[in-house]
Amino acid sequence: MDPRNALPLSVSSLEEARQVQERIRALVRHVPFRMDGVRLVGAADVTFLGAKEVVAAGIVVFDLASRSVVEERTAVCRVRFPYVPGYLAFREGPAVLAAWDALSRRPDVMLFDGHGAAHPRGVGIASHMGVLLSVPSVGCAKKRLVGVHEEPGPRKGDTAPLTRDGETVGAAVRTRARVKPVFVSPGHLADLPSSISLVLALCSRYRIPDPARRAHQLTQEIRKAG
Repeated sequence: MDPRNALPLSVSSLEEARQVQERIRALVRHVPFRMDGVRLVGAADVTFLGAKEVVAAGIVVFDLASRSVVEERTAVCRVRFPYVPGYLAFREGPAVLAAWDALSRRPDVMLFDGHGAAHPRGVGIASHMGVLLSVPSVGCAKKRLVGVHEEPGPRKGDTAPLTRDGETVGAAVRTRARVKPVFVSPGHLADLPSSISLVLALCSRYRIPDPARRAHQLTQEIRKAG
């Protein structure tokens, strides 16, 4: 059964959203993926248009071997769920799914501008969408949502555990020397070490992974065109 049918993003109440999210959390698996098995990386970004009643999503497919973008797709959807912290997948997810359905190439792993395990209920957008898409997924966020951490070392590749209630849920990762870290957490079919390895492999000259940076540019182009 397609998990997208059994676990709908179109819900009519917060209680229904909570129930769907609990079912998603029960399906999340934190297991490693092999970097040598990753060729195509998808990166998703979203932005809200107008009075935040419309959401635009962009997905960039990045070839890790050639370090080039091989496909870009966008989608625009009307928002049907109110803003509730911790439930952003119900606002942003439909547009991401629409962009995913337009892809001709399926990524081996998906990178989300958001969190996975480092979420109040352990099921951020990277976890939620990873389950719906049945693909390894990683969250890479510019800001911390939950947990505490020490400052990582100053060099690229230095990390510090992000912990919540004594459990490691992610890591602060230095992607450029002496630049603010990003916050990496596993979504679905990924663990923390493989998630960190992916993010570092995708960062060339910038703090943000290359495909995520391009996905953000893509959604900003939609915003400006609108």
